[in-house]
Amino acid sequence: MIMKTIATQLDSIINEHISALRSLTDDELKYKPSPAKWSRKEILGHIVDSAQNNICRFIVAQYEENPKIVYNPDKWVTFSNYQEYKLADLVNLWYLLNKHIVVILKNMAEEMKQRKCQTETLPTLEWLAHDYIKHLKHHLHQVLELEPIAYP
Repeated sequence: MIMKTIATQLDSIINEHISALRSLTDDELKYKPSPAKWSRKEILGHIVDSAQNNICRFIVAQYEENPKIVYNPDKWVTFSNYQEYKLADLVNLWYLLNKHIVVILKNMAEEMKQRKCQTETLPTLEWLAHDYIKHLKHHLHQVLELEPIAYP
């Protein structure tokens, strides 16, 4: 039941923010506050990467014991070159990957929520799903210039 609740919460976040994301322009998102900082467009790319890595975690941890799935966010953003990515494609990719996570979480058997997946720590899938929501909201608020949401 908890994973279905998290899936519903994620679906609500997606539906709440998709029109705002689709209304943004490349010019609005490409500004980099400094060469070492991500632009808002690169932050959007980062949450695409986060979705991809969490899809792997949510699936692989259901059939492997304590899989290790970690990634280097800076390298993923750099190698994907999100700064030059077509914005409409990037927004659609974000949308579809997150809709896919909703399906995965809705279909996850309840007993799977306590399975573990090694990231920097060894959290449960339930913890990862909750954390994914917090992380996503934090970065969506940055991209859309909404009131900041703290994320550890």
